[in-house]
Amino acid sequence: MPVPADPTAVHPMPGQPRLVLLKPLVTSPLIEVGEFSYYDDPDDPTAFETRNVLYHYGPEKLVIGRFCALGEGVRFIMNGANHRMDGPSTFPFPIMGGSWADHFDLITGLPGRGDTVLGHDVWLGYRAMVMPGVRIGHGAIVASGSVVVDDVPDYGVVGGNPARLIRRRHSPADIDRLLALAWWDWPIEHITEHVRTIMSGSVDDLERAAPGNAKAGTA
Repeated sequence: MPVPADPTAVHPMPGQPRLVLLKPLVTSPLIEVGEFSYYDDPDDPTAFETRNVLYHYGPEKLVIGRFCALGEGVRFIMNGANHRMDGPSTFPFPIMGGSWADHFDLITGLPGRGDTVLGHDVWLGYRAMVMPGVRIGHGAIVASGSVVVDDVPDYGVVGGNPARLIRRRHSPADIDRLLALAWWDWPIEHITEHVRTIMSGSVDDLERAAPGNAKAGTA
């Protein structure tokens, strides 16, 4: 019987401390991560919450789905980075202290774009940057060095600064089928039995492998 990987292992790859699973690592109540989503970094991947999630003062959350792959240097800019833009200057005088701090109300309660959300099975390339309030759909790919300022559709491939839609990984009909199958929600034992189909099969193959349709040992 195939043995599932351990979703609680911070370092799932023996001898490779540069790769960490995020769910057992993060402690912030403002960050939610699904099982098996990982971050890769040769310097200090365990400092993900402080080095890669910036200006995260809340209340907006960073939500990352299951089975997401985050390349080295990925950055999430959160709503706390916002400055006032409705006056002559954008400079945040109150944070400098002194009597300027008496005007702290000028920088609190700035309008935000809501939570930043990554769906399931999302791949963010090397040094991709995601701006506040962006929603990246299931199965999407963000090219290396991209700056994502707008929402990304399910199974979209985006790149550039600002990131633009390059193509979709599947036809609209197949995307609907993939979303209905939602393989990332299958029981982990079933995923384990059908890893080859999930990684390299067709959408038809995936439908045949779905719980209720599959026969054990056919993946």
